[in-house]
Amino acid sequence: MHRRPRISIVTPSFNQARFIGRTIDSVLGQIGDFDLEYLVVDGASTDGTLDVLRAYGDSLGWMSEKDKGQVDALNKGLRQATGEILGWLNSDDVLRPGALARVALAFTANPRAEWLHGRCLIVDENDRVVRRWISLYKHLRSLRHTFDNLLTENYVSQMTAFWRRSAWDAVGPLDPSAGLAFDYDLWLRLARRGPPLYLGDDPLACFRWYETSQSGSQFGRQFEEDAAVAARYAGNRPWIMGRKRAKNGLFVLAYRLLALSRAIGRGPT
Repeated sequence: MHRRPRISIVTPSFNQARFIGRTIDSVLGQIGDFDLEYLVVDGASTDGTLDVLRAYGDSLGWMSEKDKGQVDALNKGLRQATGEILGWLNSDDVLRPGALARVALAFTANPRAEWLHGRCLIVDENDRVVRRWISLYKHLRSLRHTFDNLLTENYVSQMTAFWRRSAWDAVGPLDPSAGLAFDYDLWLRLARRGPPLYLGDDPLACFRWYETSQSGSQFGRQFEEDAAVAARYAGNRPWIMGRKRAKNGLFVLAYRLLALSRAIGRGPT
């Protein structure tokens, strides 16, 4: 008899009342041949987030208490998760309709695959699609995955990534010492075990970019920590790290030019 896979999703949250309702709706609205467990781990928000969570009643599980940050919240939630397929969705990102049905089908059809990821759109605070060229670039790089390619740049969109519990038991938990690149550290640990499936047709999720988000405001630090994580896995191959630093330098330059163009467009305040 066919057994429905159980998918557990964890959302770490702190003072995201502005967006978290959209995130939750995108998860609870998923339908398909799977069972869903959804956990929100909140870091004692004070901005109305708890009122939003209470409004969902028994539709999801949640807790709110002080923690040591995003990685601590995620590890806490993933320890409690009971699904055989795991993933997380940040409190300002959203899943696309049908995403989890496709994830469940892919794992069922490929029983030896340990992890997967897919295409992702980038949206602004008003849900408008932006930065299509970044999404296209990451898609094209994902089609040419090798471990060395992943070492030289992180093209995995975190909100589209899912993995089997057996793989998590082998490589987890998340490492807080990796800083803002803790997700990249997980992808490299998983990739050492085997390549991911890539669902490259329709996007699985939307990443929300805005100026006060981590990616919007801390991209310089993020790329520094990204390179430090890659160095853990590059071994004695300096040419890999040379390619890594060159690409990161180009990415940082591109982000700075984008920030400058936005500042010029706004003009004096």
